[in-house]
Amino acid sequence: MAMNEILTIFGMAAATFTIRYVMFGVSSRIPLSPSLLNALRYVPPVVLTAIVVPEVLLSEGTLHFSYLNARLAGAIAAGIVGGMSQNLLLTIVLGMAVFFGWQGMLNL
Repeated sequence: MAMNEILTIFGMAAATFTIRYVMFGVSSRIPLSPSLLNALRYVPPVVLTAIVVPEVLLSEGTLHFSYLNARLAGAIAAGIVGGMSQNLLLTIVLGMAVFFGWQGMLNL
């Protein structure tokens, strides 16, 4: 690796650490309202949804909402299993099994 690349990596690491360290250090001193704390509980599911939905529904920039979409079949199965079992590992395993099974059936 060139020296510029190493300096860039260390600089980015230092900047990331500093920003996060300052925010975590200050956050314990600032009282947050109960309504804001309640709203912050929804941040992880919203971010995860924003990442997953385009991956599931878009194929080459176009909406792919049909039975030929193996990702959609796996996501629906994972949603059902997750909602019924509340078991993360089971949700992941069965969602992936449906995805790969559906993809295998489509490629026959």
